[in-house]
Amino acid sequence: MYIIAGLGNPGKKYENTRHNLGFITLDQIAEKCNIKVEKIKFKSLVGEGIYEGKKIVLIKPQTYMNNSGEAIREAMSFYKEDIENLLVIYDDIDLPTGTVRIRSAGSSGTHNGMRSVIYHLKDDGFPRIRIGIGRDSNIDLVNYVTGGFTQAEVEPLREACLRARDAALCYVSDGIDIAMNRYNIRHSEPKEETSKDKEDDD
Repeated sequence: MYIIAGLGNPGKKYENTRHNLGFITLDQIAEKCNIKVEKIKFKSLVGEGIYEGKKIVLIKPQTYMNNSGEAIREAMSFYKEDIENLLVIYDDIDLPTGTVRIRSAGSSGTHNGMRSVIYHLKDDGFPRIRIGIGRDSNIDLVNYVTGGFTQAEVEPLREACLRARDAALCYVSDGIDIAMNRYNIRHSEPKEETSKDKEDDD
């Protein structure tokens, strides 16, 4: 069995914000697998289903981001599942917008939701998928992460969530190593124009 948790904040106010990309991706997984995530359990909205012959449990903690670990700890305690069968999906300001990164384990970085998860599980040896949202030094961090998408962000983040969805399902069907090899693609920065390029344009 696999437990997949998407991190975010509950309520309409936060529905389409950068900090809720975990929720958004989980909803896309649920739609693809025809799973309704609506049972109230473990301080979360929960749905159960089958993908590629394997049971999956989808979880959206309703504790608000900074206390996400409380909900995930309750779920892990109930199902008594191995830590490597937990996958957590969340946004990350330390990755460029639209980037998707998959890791088999690691620290929380600067993410308070993940910090809570690791604190409550007393373990960081579980896979995670991070979706880059970048950062804007001109905007207060809290306002930035809980803010809505700009027009320029909509398409890159839509594609990133779909990629994260497919990576999560690949993890279930084929394992974390294959998911990392298949879906970890480096973000390509715009190429600087060289003097040769300028000559070619003349």
